[in-house]
Amino acid sequence: MQLDTVLCGDCVEVMASLPEKCADLVFADPPYNLQLKNELWRPNMTRVDGVDDQWDRFGDFGAYDRFTKAWLGDCRRVLKDTGTIWVIGTYHNIFRVGRILMDLGYWILNDVIWLKTNPMPNFRGVRFTNAHETLIWAKKSERQARYTFNHWAMKNLNDQLQMRSDWLIPLCTGGERARANGEKAHATQKPEALLYRVILASSAPGDVVLDPFFGTGTTGVVARRLGRHWIGIERDPAYVELARARIAATPVPSFDDEALCGPSQPAREPRIPFGALLEHGLLAPGAQLFSAHRELSARVTADGRLRAEGLEGSIHSLAARLNGLPSCNGWTYWHFQDEAGVLHPIDELRARIRRDIASAFPLDGGYRASSDRHSRSRRER
Repeated sequence: MQLDTVLCGDCVEVMASLPEKCADLVFADPPYNLQLKNELWRPNMTRVDGVDDQWDRFGDFGAYDRFTKAWLGDCRRVLKDTGTIWVIGTYHNIFRVGRILMDLGYWILNDVIWLKTNPMPNFRGVRFTNAHETLIWAKKSERQARYTFNHWAMKNLNDQLQMRSDWLIPLCTGGERARANGEKAHATQKPEALLYRVILASSAPGDVVLDPFFGTGTTGVVARRLGRHWIGIERDPAYVELARARIAATPVPSFDDEALCGPSQPAREPRIPFGALLEHGLLAPGAQLFSAHRELSARVTADGRLRAEGLEGSIHSLAARLNGLPSCNGWTYWHFQDEAGVLHPIDELRARIRRDIASAFPLDGGYRASSDRHSRSRRER
């Protein structure tokens, strides 16, 4: 199978020639079946250059549904068992696509709303301005435990705030818009910022991204920028040539995998129970612990509990009860006293054990891709 290439032809026919389970990620921007009947004119009597291409025309909803079922079925065949698919659409088609997705066995993870900062107005004033499109993100099946979701990459991209499912991104305009003979080449070219977020969120460097409706190649451009492989399928030869030219003009990144994606989340340190401090001889039964300024003190029992003022509990619960708080981090609240009489947080003792574990069992680069957050399984790199 040749990677990083545009295959010219009907997506259903071309996908039939691809190997089974060859793609890590699918991004699909299918025809929306807009069902336009008349030309649209602005108040100044200029014609709106809308979507009136032949590829967006279907005889009826039945024909569109059969087409959708065919290409979604092929996508499921070529998608790896750890892969996911994104499909974008408008109210004209996205609900039909969603039902067919589920009927085929896909399992929806999110619907994401792309909010356009500069949508086309509703010139007739007979309905609300259509200011968004919907993306469905789905895994291959309900039972699929592992898939790529770079949660921390998304959080970092969003100034340390968890990425929400409403994305405010401008339409594709200006120099980014592919043109032919001075006119925009494709009526529904998607902004690179949208594909950047999709690909960064749900793939890793070296993964294969498949786009069965490649158009002028935005998916390939962004995949190349992010160090992913890609396969594009496009039936219009003119779009194929434009896509190839755009991608050829996109520099190949010179960064390593960490720069292209980074760890999917901070490395999880091993959980160390308080009792381990006793087992490792860092504290002894009967040892005295103190609050930071010695206002309170407690004794350590042999089984890892603390006792103070007629109360007992864990390092966390006892600190909370003594201070009338709903919760308290005992690792930073309680302190031990060294030979010089200086207080140190017991968290320093926990850190010693973690260092010993790290030296005995060194990690080899961590893991990629948080998967289903309920199962918390992980996909190794």
